[in-house]
Amino acid sequence: MTTVIRTRGLQKHFGRTVALDGLDLAVEPGEIHGFLGPNGAGKTTTLRILLGLARASAGEAVLFGSDPWTDAADLHRRLAYVPGDVSLWPNFTGGEAIDLLSRLRGGTSDTAVYRRRRERLVDVFQLDPRKKGRSYSKGNRQKVALVAAFATPAELYLLDEPTSGLDPLMEQVFNSEIARVVAEGSTVLLSSHILSEVEALCDRVSIIRAGRTVESGTLAQLRHLTRTEVGFVHEPGREAAIEALDGTHDLVMDNGRVRFTVDSDRVAGILPELARLEVRGLTIAPPSLEELFLRHYGDELTPVEEEAPA
Repeated sequence: MTTVIRTRGLQKHFGRTVALDGLDLAVEPGEIHGFLGPNGAGKTTTLRILLGLARASAGEAVLFGSDPWTDAADLHRRLAYVPGDVSLWPNFTGGEAIDLLSRLRGGTSDTAVYRRRRERLVDVFQLDPRKKGRSYSKGNRQKVALVAAFATPAELYLLDEPTSGLDPLMEQVFNSEIARVVAEGSTVLLSSHILSEVEALCDRVSIIRAGRTVESGTLAQLRHLTRTEVGFVHEPGREAAIEALDGTHDLVMDNGRVRFTVDSDRVAGILPELARLEVRGLTIAPPSLEELFLRHYGDELTPVEEEAPA
C-alpha cells in the first residue's frame, strides 16, 4: 500500500527565520501517527504545507502520491482538517457552519445518512447547533470543527492540537471517534504537544524539534522517552535499599529526598517495594514534554537554536 504522507528534507523559510529544517515524515495507511513537539517546533507549518496552504522552500511533500501545492483541490476532497484555534462565521449557527464545511469538502448535507451521522456527533459532543458562532466558547468552536470533520467520511484526518479547549469528558469522546474512523479504514496524523494524548491514541510517533525529526518509531520503540518520575522522602539508612530497586533510572538522592524515573509499565511493580521502605510524600508523575526534550535533546539541539535568527 502507498504511504499516505511522505516528506523528505522538507524546508520552509520565512525570510531569515527557519521554520522547517529538513523534516522527514512517513505516515502509513490505517495508522494513527503522532506528530509530537513543543510549541514552535514546526508542526503547524508542516500541516499547512500538507494542506497546500503554504509552499515548501525546499524538499518534498507528498499526499496520496500527489503534490499538495498543485493538487490541493482534489486532495481536500479526501481529507479533513481540524486546527487548534477554530474561527467561525459569527452570524452562522453551529449547524450551518457544519453543513457548509461538509459541502466545501465535496460532501452533501441533505442526505439521510449525513443527517444521522451529524445528529449523533452533535449529541455525543454535547453541542447546541442552534447557537450563533459569535456566542460559542473556544471549546464549543472546537466541537463544531470536530463534528464537521467526522460528519463527512475522509481518508485522511489532519488534526492540529484538536482537543484544545475540550474538557476531559469530551477528550474521551474525541478518542472514541478517532478509534471509529481508523476502524473504518482512515488514517490520522495527530499533531500535539501533549505527550499523554499521543500515548493514549497513537500507533507510531514522530518527534520534532527546531523543524526537524529527532525520533520516530512505535511507542514501544520510544518507551525510553515516556518514563514516569517518582519522588519521595525516606528515613536515614535506606540508601542502599533504594539504590537496589530494580528498573530505576536517573536516580538522585539529596538529604533524604529521592527522585528517579521508571518505565511507565513498571510503576505498579515498584510501588510494593516503596511501601516496604515506608517512604513518605510519594509523588508519581509523567514527564512533561519540556522535561523530555531537555533530558534527551537539549545538548544536541542548543547550537541549532542559537544560530536561528530572532
